[in-house]
Amino acid sequence: MKGYKLVFYTRQDRQHGHQPLAHWLVEESQRLGFGGATLSMAAEGFGHDGKMHSAGFFELGDQPVQVCMAVTEEEADLFRYILQKEGINIFYMKIPIEFGMTSDA
Repeated sequence: MKGYKLVFYTRQDRQHGHQPLAHWLVEESQRLGFGGATLSMAAEGFGHDGKMHSAGFFELGDQPVQVCMAVTEEEADLFRYILQKEGINIFYMKIPIEFGMTSDA
């Protein structure tokens, strides 16, 4: 199947409503019936501000977080619409891919 790899980048301490934004992204993709989403924590990285972000021994809030999902074009459009409607401004990558299962089982 042709579609897109959507990857969102944020920090662990970034919130949407009463929960971490990264968790909200995963839960929203599940609510919409997407095939899956993966949340990954990174050791360190830097963003558009040029500052290094990392998980410190006492403070994990600055830890970089990535949420990745494989979606159809319609799902990608729907997710972007929802993000705009929710007022969420987040860096993302949308990469054309082919995806599927290796067998019917």
